[in-house]
Amino acid sequence: MKQILLVEDDVTFSKMLKHFLERHQYVVDVSYTLQNATQCLKKQDYDLIFTDLRLPDGDGIALLKQIKDQQNLTPVVLMTSYAEVSTAVKAMKQGAFDYISKPFNPNEVLEVISNALEVQQTEIATPKTKIKTTKNSSKKDFVEGISAASKTLNEYINLVAPTSMSVLITGESGTGKEVVAKNIHLKSLRSDQPFVAVDCGAIPKEIASSEFFGHKKGSFTGAINDKIGHFEAANGGTLFLDEVGNLTYENQIQLLRALQERKVKPIGSSDEILVDIRLITATNEDLLNAVEEGDFREDLYHRLNEFSIKVPNLKERNDDLILYADFFLEKANAQLNKSIVGFSKEVLTLFQNYQWPGNLRELSNIVKRATLLTQTDVIDKNTLPSELLQPQKTSTNTQKFSTKENEKELILSALEEADNNKTQASKLLNITRKTLYNKMKQYNLS
Repeated sequence: MKQILLVEDDVTFSKMLKHFLERHQYVVDVSYTLQNATQCLKKQDYDLIFTDLRLPDGDGIALLKQIKDQQNLTPVVLMTSYAEVSTAVKAMKQGAFDYISKPFNPNEVLEVISNALEVQQTEIATPKTKIKTTKNSSKKDFVEGISAASKTLNEYINLVAPTSMSVLITGESGTGKEVVAKNIHLKSLRSDQPFVAVDCGAIPKEIASSEFFGHKKGSFTGAINDKIGHFEAANGGTLFLDEVGNLTYENQIQLLRALQERKVKPIGSSDEILVDIRLITATNEDLLNAVEEGDFREDLYHRLNEFSIKVPNLKERNDDLILYADFFLEKANAQLNKSIVGFSKEVLTLFQNYQWPGNLRELSNIVKRATLLTQTDVIDKNTLPSELLQPQKTSTNTQKFSTKENEKELILSALEEADNNKTQASKLLNITRKTLYNKMKQYNLS
């Protein structure tokens, strides 16, 4: 039977939790102080440590540091109040496996224990250096998250990454589809080879062939130098095509041919170049619907969709919200040369209640802006934009491009609402400004 050390100074609560865990076939030792917990760890090896963040003679983070300094692989789970979540997030950066906010339900406790014990077995069975390499290679830009939606996403990434399968990533704008693609690459056998990301929505159809396959000097007007295409640049590694649904039908045919033949011919060249790439694509459109409408080739769709991953939106990952906010705060501190410690409780509440139509991209921008404006140690609500402080309005312009037939109307509506401000209109539509300009050209909109 698995042995758990419970470190909790609330006698009544600790007894209740101890009895609950024992009913589920766990052996539980209880410590009421940090000192006593340290003595228990010297006498006994445990499979899991549950510790309260606040203890009479210290805190759970001190216990965590002690365990990690001793190279102990025992997973540590912190128990916190809601107001202490930011501190718990920092503890996870120092090696805590997870945290649970009080009050918590029994099923949540059992799920966290099960996950922690599963990870512990993996770490024991896997050489430590190998685990470190995998984690460190992607940790800078990828937050794994602790929500059910994030755990499913991470499971899919880990399953498909070592294979050579083409992956189609779907999800709303701003959910981090490129970050998911990069993480798949970093966990693949091609991790030491190039990762080339291409925004298909920003490539005018007239030069798409040159962008993908390259060209020779003098092959057309304006070709003043040889150009290496994206396929050749990604040779041996991973090619990521974002907004793949924006490719014209002609470009789709060219892409399909290159994928089938595994070779490309630069414009103006008679020589073909063999290419070995892993293809990952992403879209916020319904590609299957585009296939049915005749706007996207069915054979290309199946070629791209050997394995599909849907990236959840931020509201579906609500348990990760504080984790992401802290991650973006750390990045903003580094970029702006600031040292903000965290967020006020009022700001965290506003974050939790907001709908986040722009998802992670919106959260990142808001945290960076607030970091710039903050002159104290903690981000307060007066640094937040007005949309977080007011009841949200539902705008028809925040619809996503799901079919070709309504794109023109959405663009016109967004431009009208934004007084023809292209930057503001692109934000309303959750697309890049380059994509907006290309689509305006496509529909002959001035």
